[in-house]
Amino acid sequence: MQTYECGLVTGVGSALMDLLVHESDAYLNAVGIEKGGMTLMDIEAIDRALSFAADAPEMVPGGATCNTLVGVARLGGKSRFLGKCGDDAVGDAYIKSLTDCGMDVRLMRSATPTGRVLSVITPDAERSMWTCLAASSELGPADLSADDFSGTQYAVVEGYLLFNPDLMNAALKAAKAAGAKVVLDLASFTVVRECLDLLKTLIPAYVDILVANEDEVAEYTGETDPETALARLSDGVEIAVLKRGASGSLISDKGKVIRVPAETGAPIVDTTGAGDLWLGGFLYGLSAGYTILDAGKIGAACGYEVCRVVGAWIPDEGWARIQQTLSA
Repeated sequence: MQTYECGLVTGVGSALMDLLVHESDAYLNAVGIEKGGMTLMDIEAIDRALSFAADAPEMVPGGATCNTLVGVARLGGKSRFLGKCGDDAVGDAYIKSLTDCGMDVRLMRSATPTGRVLSVITPDAERSMWTCLAASSELGPADLSADDFSGTQYAVVEGYLLFNPDLMNAALKAAKAAGAKVVLDLASFTVVRECLDLLKTLIPAYVDILVANEDEVAEYTGETDPETALARLSDGVEIAVLKRGASGSLISDKGKVIRVPAETGAPIVDTTGAGDLWLGGFLYGLSAGYTILDAGKIGAACGYEVCRVVGAWIPDEGWARIQQTLSA
């Protein structure tokens, strides 16, 4: 693998503290959380759900874009995070964690509490989420400009922003005005289901790289066959990525299909952040001058390592193993 000086990866998204609990499918049913999905809820609902959990939650900084940008930074790349968090102790801890990773953190502060996600991890290692955006939802169109994306090679916009169409439009326009390539991760099948019409308007107009997993691509295209779904996903974009978990990933580059195998071996503990870290590795690879195949392999290594731990933060020994992939 050959590398060059890294380009900047800038992301705009929700600054959210993850609250991780291990529970059964019966817990999901009792509380009313859709298995594998992401639903917007208020803090009171999350607190009620936590009151039925067997143990107190583990708190880990998260948010889809944040996880991706942490991956870029930990691999030695350049990343910048745009968003908003609470002017509180949780927000302070959140910012410090990201700054310590080497990220350029540009989070505005609010009197509203820092946002949070209840992430329930079931024995099959799948995560199901209730999200309270709180301060992160106060980021508005007027808060973003092309200057925020200055010097950016790849601009990551998370699919969750589709719940705020004005903000999504502002982010896409600002990134394009700065000359960045726009990367959109569809985020969740529930997001695609609820925002399908908007997606089909925005993607051909703004998106260069479109990323989805099998559930998301089925909602977006109506197709379940991987090859057919990828072909539909790639309509109107330069690069389309179909993440298939243990089956690896398929990447369409201007119509050419590239197959990237998954890494396997260790037991899967928790899939939280797997797709986010896959994208972080992939974008690091692209920004550092790797081929699409090699960038995909870096993504696979990151996705594999994060599944070996609880939460979306890969420990130092995991990053050391990933560095072996970079030097192979």
